[in-house]
Amino acid sequence: MTTTFTPFNIPCYNKLFEKFQFLFEAELINEICKTGNIKSFKEGTVIMDIGQLLTHMPLVITGSVKVMKEDKDGNELLLYYLELGDTCAVTLSCCTKPTKSSIKAITESDAEILFIPVEKMEEWMVKFKSWRSFVLDSYNVRMNEMLDAIDNLAFNNMEERLYKFLRDKVMVTKDAKLHITHFQIANELHSSRVVISRLMKKLENEGLVIQHRNYVEVREFM
Repeated sequence: MTTTFTPFNIPCYNKLFEKFQFLFEAELINEICKTGNIKSFKEGTVIMDIGQLLTHMPLVITGSVKVMKEDKDGNELLLYYLELGDTCAVTLSCCTKPTKSSIKAITESDAEILFIPVEKMEEWMVKFKSWRSFVLDSYNVRMNEMLDAIDNLAFNNMEERLYKFLRDKVMVTKDAKLHITHFQIANELHSSRVVISRLMKKLENEGLVIQHRNYVEVREFM
């Protein structure tokens, strides 16, 4: 590893260089170490809530995060997942002024998240080409994922939405065994437990999943 400077924080620099050298140049990684804050979270932790003032943008180092939208009645809808090197589209739009979050972000697994002050986003857009490309590419990817979520909700029937949900979850967790209840699935798909239980049985009869007492397996990934 060759640099033309002395890293601000060598352990932090080495850790982030290992994870993000494919995204950012060494100078930017060093800047991130100077201003960023790495935090660890247990699975199921809310790291961003609706109405929360956004002062930092999250960047996933390890683990995964699910991003949810909530209606006026408190019903939630899954928008997309964040994994290594991902950030949230909502925070990308608040780099020039304080903004309140319109989404909820919850860790899908134990995770490490790097939080970067939003005021640095605009500065780095000018200073670092890699950061500018990252922000623009991330915004495009997140927007496409949200459009896919809307299409899925509008045009697919509940059985198709359910199986897509299970497949996406397996790809994020890297485990064909999903420890999730019918009630949790219903909540994330904005449906009822009775409907989900009926459709899960249908998917099982079609040979797509295997249901166990405490988990479900997606056969496509076994």
